[in-house]
Formats: sequence, C-alpha cells, structure tokens
Amino acid sequence: MNLPWPGVRIRRMTPADLERVIEIARSLKEAPQWALSAYVAALNPEGSPRRIALVAENAETGVVLGFAVASLVGSQAELETMAVAAEGQRRGVGRRLFAAMVEEMRLAAIGEVALEARASNLPARGFYRVLGFAEMGRRPRYYAEPEEDAVLMGLRLA
Repeated sequence: MNLPWPGVRIRRMTPADLERVIEIARSLKEAPQWALSAYVAALNPEGSPRRIALVAENAETGVVLGFAVASLVGSQAELETMAVAAEGQRRGVGRRLFAAMVEEMRLAAIGEVALEARASNLPARGFYRVLGFAEMGRRPRYYAEPEEDAVLMGLRLA
C-alpha cells in the first residue's frame, strides 16, 4: 500500500519546469510525448486556445512530481495531458493536481471537461472514472504506435 505523498504543492507551470515535465512524460509510455515547443506554447498567456498548465511538486525539495495541461474554449475545457512520475503514483498526487485544475477551470467559468485516453490505458481510465468522468464514445484508430482507439470521457463541473 502506498502512503499519501506528504507536502505536495500545486502551482502554475513555468519554463524552469519544462525539462522535468518532459522527463516525466518520457518515463511513462502512456503519456503524450509532446515536443518542447508544445509545452512552451501552453505557457503563453496570450496563446490560443487559452491554457492552464499546472505542476505538483514536493514542497520540501521543489522536485516536480506531476503536471497537467488543459485548453479552454468557451465554457468547455479539454484535459490535454496529465502525468505523475512513478514515485508519486497512487499517493494522491494526481488527485490533488486534478482538484487544483478544477478550481482553476471554475474560476475561468468552465462547465465541462473532456479528455481522451488510449483504450488500453486501463489505470488512467479507472482514475478518471473515480474522479467522476463518464465514457462518451470512441475515436477508432486515433492513436499511432501502436494504433488503437481513443476513449472519450467527460465530466460536468457545474
């Protein structure tokens, strides 16, 4: 049994976090493998679509344990990526990160959140179901390497 991670702080992602963010994503085969330029774009406050980018860090050491990026369009958001380093998984880091993301979305008048996950990524799909997401459909052969369906999931915030 994993104990909750003590002293997790959630804050806005900064350019100084990007090396660690990419390191976490690369360490997880299920995580989207974004280029550095995609993360830089997510940090642009003038960018379109508007995005929220957060990190969870160890409050004592400052080491980033996880991250999440969501795009906002009107009253809807898409959780584009969310990943937690192996040492932070099943220790409440993802839940805390998502709770902070929801707070930010509510401040931005977002009423619903959508996401897509690989059909084979059962741990992520289970995690999102626990958070209240419901399956809404599939996109056949959406992912490459390996080719597989995307499962569409949604959550109402209001």
